[in-house]
Amino acid sequence: MTMIKWFLLTALAAAMAMPFTRPVIAGQFADVLDTPALRSDLAANALMTGLTRAGERLVAVGQRGHIVYSDDGGQHWQQAAVPVSSDLVAVHFPVPQQGWAVGHDGVVLHSSDAGQTWSRQLDGRQVGPIMLDYYRQQLADQPDDADLQARVAEAQRMVEEGADKPFLDVWFASEQVGYIVGAFNLIFRTDDGGQHWTPLLDRTDNPGALNLYAVRPAGADVFIVGEQGLVLKLDRASGRFVATPTPYNGSLFGVTGTPAMTLVYGLRGNVFRSTDGGANWTRIELGLPLSITASSVTRDGRIVLVSQAGHVLVSADEGRSFQLQANTVLAPVAAAHVDSGGKLVLAGTRGLRQLHLE
Repeated sequence: MTMIKWFLLTALAAAMAMPFTRPVIAGQFADVLDTPALRSDLAANALMTGLTRAGERLVAVGQRGHIVYSDDGGQHWQQAAVPVSSDLVAVHFPVPQQGWAVGHDGVVLHSSDAGQTWSRQLDGRQVGPIMLDYYRQQLADQPDDADLQARVAEAQRMVEEGADKPFLDVWFASEQVGYIVGAFNLIFRTDDGGQHWTPLLDRTDNPGALNLYAVRPAGADVFIVGEQGLVLKLDRASGRFVATPTPYNGSLFGVTGTPAMTLVYGLRGNVFRSTDGGANWTRIELGLPLSITASSVTRDGRIVLVSQAGHVLVSADEGRSFQLQANTVLAPVAAAHVDSGGKLVLAGTRGLRQLHLE
């Protein structure tokens, strides 16, 4: 059964959340892609699924297009202006001013003012046509290529289905070069800050079109993780994401690491560590059979992992072992980030909260 981190959290939050209703205009349902996020004094207390740093500022994204930011380490939050009310899943700032957020309905948003205001760069109504045009051009040059024929057919299906495919993560290497990944092997790259996007579905070792949950760097490498133990590593020479075998066939939700090692983590407390760029992996025993859904690295190099239920585990030995932090107030967590002052900020079903790391 397909497992997406966002769905895990929303399922846990169902009993707490208000029933979802789409905006209504003049008696008709309004498309969330055409409806700005509603302003709310409680935005920071609602479901939040993505969290990052923009310089010294924290920026979080979540349900119904809510984006909030904090300039005091997460004690107080202000709501940003957002042009859509689609659920947002992930956010990343490669530099303090320039950032990107992604989510459901194929949404890609961009901010050039450290997260205070956002504009739409891409949505699901454009994703299918972009893919169709790109792979038709490729097929014109190689008309007998069966893989390209299949890509064209897949893109045509996406055009017919409309804007229903989510992007689940975003990462930018610089202000110009970035990647977005999502359900069913959706992956795009930009080389001009999101003005144009190139599909890379033909450049991933993912023949089963498994969901891609996260794209992140670890050391000098860039990794993607997904369903069924999928780990892909960017081969910079070819521009392909090449499969890196792991000893696990369950979903992996995230990647973190230091210059010396890489960690991937996912369902039922499974965490694997590599010190050779993903060539070999060693399972790290947490003693906690709960899905790991979030991570962060402190300025002094400690690795922080957070479970689906909110358990916080900390490693001070490059990820070789983890200690469970005591006195944690448990609540489902989707994202985590250690602020400049050393406090851990968590995003999840109860919105945003701070914890002191031991």
